Formats: sequence, structure tokens, C-alpha cells
Amino acid sequence: MLRRSPLLASAATLALALAGLPASAQDAPAALPEGAVTEPSIPGGVVPFEQTSYPADTAGYSDAELPLPAFLAAGGAFDSSTPDLVITLGAGIEVSPAYFGSDEYETGPTGIARIDYLRFPNGFEYGSGRAVGFRTGLGLRGSMRYISNRNSSHHSEINGLDNVPWAFEAGLGLGYEQRNYRVFGDVRYGIIGSNAWVGDLGADAIAYPVDGLTLTLGPRLNFGSTLFTNTYFGVSAAESAASGLPEYDPSGGLLGGGVVLGARYLFNERWGLEGEASWERLLNDAADSPITALGSADQYEVRLNLTRRISLDF
Repeated sequence: MLRRSPLLASAATLALALAGLPASAQDAPAALPEGAVTEPSIPGGVVPFEQTSYPADTAGYSDAELPLPAFLAAGGAFDSSTPDLVITLGAGIEVSPAYFGSDEYETGPTGIARIDYLRFPNGFEYGSGRAVGFRTGLGLRGSMRYISNRNSSHHSEINGLDNVPWAFEAGLGLGYEQRNYRVFGDVRYGIIGSNAWVGDLGADAIAYPVDGLTLTLGPRLNFGSTLFTNTYFGVSAAESAASGLPEYDPSGGLLGGGVVLGARYLFNERWGLEGEASWERLLNDAADSPITALGSADQYEVRLNLTRRISLDF
């Protein structure tokens, strides 16, 4: 949804941890289901950040017989039983619009980088150190996105527009999750490239049809500042003269809405597949751009990643 080749992350509490907040464990509710544990919460009582971690099912396949290099084999250097850092890394392919508003599609590499658990020297813990699972309750989120560059000379319909360099956005969000649904809001800033603010609002229904498989489906609304909208949908006077497109000076606000279908299949506690298919309809000034008029307001994306969970003890 208004994104390309995203990097996903969950280390939103980094700033709080570095600020020196101590860990604060709270007693687990009496009626927690079997296997559930209560993780540390952020002290202070301002917002109830207590979250509960539940184990998740895997398909139970063994990779012991696979011809894997030693550093990826089960029980190797990347599978600590007492980790300080648990991350999920993935690599795969995606099909997505060539640029925002385009009706041309390109196939290219994509990836995932998600922090599931982090323990700091001051005792602060974020996430769950359990092998696999999900968390319920109100909590902070991390949000990152990579946007590839737009080389206008490669597309005859927008030839003459300025090239747009690649961008990297990072930010924080707040979400509330239960076993069968979640709602969230994220805000990011383009720390490299765009230097613009963007945000997302979303909700998902969550289902577990068979062991190891998690399905999510829900709506999204996407927002951008005026700087973001001008960067990707605007046409300056100089660009108009060079491209023949009319000048266009868009404003920020609600830029798109759509639906995302996600799937995660865990072969075991280490390996998995994660896929996502999305549709977005550009709205308001993004939809009215002459760039979009030459392409399409309907934007589709499909991506698939092979993932490996890595647990490290420092």
C-alpha cells in the first residue's frame, strides 16, 4: 500500500530502552490459556503496554536431513537457547508497479528484516524470546519501508520528469492485537531520500486454518505529507516543459486505501514462507495527478519470501 520492496521491523521500543527504562514484569492473569506467558511491560502506568505471548503452531517438519551449510543447520550458531536477539530474515521476489501511479509492473527482489525479541544490558526486554508465537494486548510497533528509485527516462510516458532517488523510511506505531484480530497505526519519516512524513492505518482478521499457517486479511488507509505527494505525484514547471505534462502541485492527506491479504507458513521453529498480496486505490491528490492519469489509480503487489529465524546470544 503505497510501498515498494518493504523492510518490516518490530524494534519500536529501541528509544525507550536506550533511555534507560528498567524492565517491569507484571503478574500473569489467572485465566491465561495453557502455554501463555506475560512479557515485561513499560512502567509508568500511562498506557497499559502489558502484552501476553502465546506459542504458535508449526507444521512440524524437520530440516535435519537437508543439505544446509553448518551455520544454517538446526542447533547451530544461529539457534541460541538463551538469546539476547531474535530476528527473522527473509529474501524473495515481488511483482509491483514500476513507480507510484504506474500501470506497468516489474519483478524484482524483496526482503524481510523483523526483530522479534531484544534484551538490553539495562534489563529492558522487547518482544518475545519464545521460539515462535504471537502477542496480544496493546503495544508499540516498528515500521520501516524501502522505496526504490524512479528513473523517468526508462518510461516513455513520464520521460522528462525528474528522477526520484531511492528512499528509506523509519518510524513507530501503536497496535492492539488479539488471537483473531489486530488494529494499528504507524507513522514514518523518510530519513533517506524523501525527507517526508507518511502514515498508515490498518486492521486485520487473523485465522489459523491448519497447523503452521496464519492468514490475515484487512483494510488499509495510507497518508502522506505534501512533500511526499509532491515528490511522487507532482509536476513542476520545469518538468512540465520537459515532459509535456501539465503542472501539478498536490497537497498531502489521505492518498490511498485498499486491502492486504497476508499468509505465513512455518515449516518449523526456524524456517517459513511469508507472502502478501495487496490492492490499493489511489485517492484524492494522488489519484488526480497527471502521472496517475497516464497509468492507473489501481495498484497491485504480490511478494513471497523464504524466512529464517535467527537467535543470537551476546
